[in-house]
Amino acid sequence: MEIIKSGKENNLLVVKVTGRMDAVTAPEFEKQLTGWIDEGEIIFVIDFSALEYISSAGLRSILVIAKKLKSLNGKILLANMEESVNEVFEISGFNSIIPVFDTVQTAIRHGMAS
Repeated sequence: MEIIKSGKENNLLVVKVTGRMDAVTAPEFEKQLTGWIDEGEIIFVIDFSALEYISSAGLRSILVIAKKLKSLNGKILLANMEESVNEVFEISGFNSIIPVFDTVQTAIRHGMAS
């Protein structure tokens, strides 16, 4: 898995995650985003267009980050999910907990509006 800081739009940090988010790599995701939160970032748009696979450990890490951001009046917005990853979100019900958008631009517009 690779986590790439791909840009910043106003107060939103756009991050691209590639590869697989599983029990081995999910802690890295959590650690990296926690580091950015500690630096003052509180609104994230996560581009999952190149994420091939997500396990329950990956879902858990996203939930941990979402809870941490909520306590800081921040949020995590997910975008551009591959079909197989989106299916995991739908089956697990995560798409009703964490906002999921078709495109990064749509997520950015939503993040800037709220």
